[in-house]
Amino acid sequence: MISRPVIRALMVSAALATSVLLAGCNGDTLSRSAKANKPIPEKLLSDMEAKNMDKGSPMLVRLFKQEAELEVWKQDRSGRFALLKTYPICRWSGDLGPKIREGDRQAPEGFYSITPAQMNPASAYYLSFNMGYPNAYDRAWGRTGSQLMVHGDCSSRGCYAMTDEQISEIYSLGRESFFGGQTAFQVQAYPFRMTPQNMARHRDNPNMAFWRMLKEGNDIFEVTRTEPKVDVCEKKYVFDAEPVPGGRPLSFSPTGKCPAYQLNPAVAEALQEKDRTDRSKLAELISRGAPVAKSRAGIDGGMHPVFATKLPDAQSIAVSDVNDYAVSANAPAPGTIPSHVNPPKAPEGFVTASTSSSDSDTTPESDTTAPKTNIFSTLARKVGIGRDEPQPAPVRAAPTPKPAPKAKAVAKNTTVTSTPESKPTAPRIIPLSRTAQAGAAAKPDAPAFPTPPAAIAPASQQTIAGAQPAPSASFNSRWSSFQ
Repeated sequence: MISRPVIRALMVSAALATSVLLAGCNGDTLSRSAKANKPIPEKLLSDMEAKNMDKGSPMLVRLFKQEAELEVWKQDRSGRFALLKTYPICRWSGDLGPKIREGDRQAPEGFYSITPAQMNPASAYYLSFNMGYPNAYDRAWGRTGSQLMVHGDCSSRGCYAMTDEQISEIYSLGRESFFGGQTAFQVQAYPFRMTPQNMARHRDNPNMAFWRMLKEGNDIFEVTRTEPKVDVCEKKYVFDAEPVPGGRPLSFSPTGKCPAYQLNPAVAEALQEKDRTDRSKLAELISRGAPVAKSRAGIDGGMHPVFATKLPDAQSIAVSDVNDYAVSANAPAPGTIPSHVNPPKAPEGFVTASTSSSDSDTTPESDTTAPKTNIFSTLARKVGIGRDEPQPAPVRAAPTPKPAPKAKAVAKNTTVTSTPESKPTAPRIIPLSRTAQAGAAAKPDAPAFPTPPAAIAPASQQTIAGAQPAPSASFNSRWSSFQ
């Protein structure tokens, strides 16, 4: 009897083969398809083998705005995900915080699911995949926007833009995972690495309750190294929900009442231990007077310093004043940057690319690739978990943040919560080898991570999880240009 993964792989292969035949008469399509069919580089294949990964194993993507970095994770032969490679992001637009409406230039934050239909081999930005914004959570809050991508060309109006060389690798990894039988890969988009240091830096941000909710999904991934199952109910994310013993099968409605559910008891115990550790570190940082993040008023998005430091006007480019970059600013530039690039300009007194390059050599304070043996040693004990979330705060420019407040007792668990880009014509390409934020001012939110609550009361409607596929994009139409 043929297994389901094998059947899925055969279906994907057959559809792609049909697309190749249909595209064979179109010369323009052939040239575009060559980009989408580029093989995974040999160096990356060697890295996979060294990390006990198969070329066609499932993948997962994590995005971090503040650090301007994209991580690609692959499932190894033990069945758990491990970090394959970190890519510096060439450009993202907007500010830290979720996308709210069409035209706000915000890049999405949240959990999204990428299917083959969302892959675009004929992108105007070399290659791309649609993030699937708005997903079920975004729609529950009435958020608007469309065509939010991860693509090449280093140009963004609500997207995460890489260099063409980088998106070529990322695209090929996704393609091979689909060939290997994965039906969709998950994208986790965060404002920053979800460490106690960053939570302390941004404790005054009105989006903090929304970010604490995202941290729940982040923490599940970090302690289990498996892709969290995402559902939405009561206008909030729910992760890895399981029916309570003797309960009904779970059914989720994004705006309806959550059904009674629980988290796997072993995982819940590991999460509680991580939560205690993070809370303790957060309280310690605040008691020491850890500074809050500078206002990003007047700054549009970000660019990784590995690119910014190599531009002629590096002294005027704003970069994040953090020390947890995984990719050094002094590393070789990963690709080329077009002459029409519009880097984020720094207001007077802000950290610029030319003054921060030495900071980017620091190893991240929270290494997600390191095994958490103290957590997994507890995976035999029981506990349940649930969630809460109030309305999100919109992203708006604000004056300089207030000084860091003194340490407070950990608060109760509360949570809140682009348009397609115009392609420039015939840009001149500059090799990168040449040398060359903020939320409405508000009363500081309680600097606490969410406490796993008890199982939630039942209610039932349709099951909705993940993200919506790209509009009007069938499997065949998106893959019709393959050769």
